Amino acid sequence: MSNQQLIKSAHIWALALVLACGFWAVASKAGIRSREQNSNQNSNSSGNANRSQNANRSNRNSRNANATGEQTGMANMTSQDRDFLMEAAMGGMMEVELGRVAAQQGASEAVKQFGQRMVDDHGKANTELMSLASSKGITLPAQLDEKHREHLTKFSSMTGADFDRAYGKEMASDHRKDVAAFEKESTKGTDPDLKAFAAKTLPTLQEHLQLAESLPGAERVGGNMNSGGNMNSNRSSNRNSNSNRNRNGNSNNSNQP
Repeated sequence: MSNQQLIKSAHIWALALVLACGFWAVASKAGIRSREQNSNQNSNSSGNANRSQNANRSNRNSRNANATGEQTGMANMTSQDRDFLMEAAMGGMMEVELGRVAAQQGASEAVKQFGQRMVDDHGKANTELMSLASSKGITLPAQLDEKHREHLTKFSSMTGADFDRAYGKEMASDHRKDVAAFEKESTKGTDPDLKAFAAKTLPTLQEHLQLAESLPGAERVGGNMNSGGNMNSNRSSNRNSNSNRNRNGNSNNSNQP
């Protein structure tokens, strides 16, 4: 082989070596970039997953904390206080909803005015009760349960004099129960805040009862009701009965030898 051929062969080999080195460098850089991208993607994915898990744990912890707070607040009350709190909340909402219907659908002006009074007075009392419960970590129901919704639907379908009679009867009956329940809580309740709320609200409920008994269809209980729920007429009847027995007894004694 001549010198020129050797030189050409060397040049070819050198060029091939340079090209091979270039390809190898390009491939290496591409591999590094690929690994870096995969690493970044894995890192981002892992970070997002961790953030999502942390957020979920935070939400669960928050819900658990609220539930625990509510359970703790209720657990610190006696059964009488718990029952009074829940029944007062549900009953108050019902009075407001029925009052709205009465203000719109009542036939007599007395029913309309009484309905609006229920919206105003019970709405205010409901707000106070919710604030009281919230201060103790207790969440009261924000809407009527199924039983009360069905009852409201029944009244909403009535109109005219039929509605007035049914509403008057309902309000008189409900407020007798309300007065008894609030009076019991104000004297025998254990939670001081609930007792104070019941005592503060009781006079308004007693006034409501007097107004309700004058509505069309209301079944007025005979005699005047005292603060304990007993009827003065019953007391009078008992006194008369005792007086009659005493007179009869004296009469019989006078006939004896």
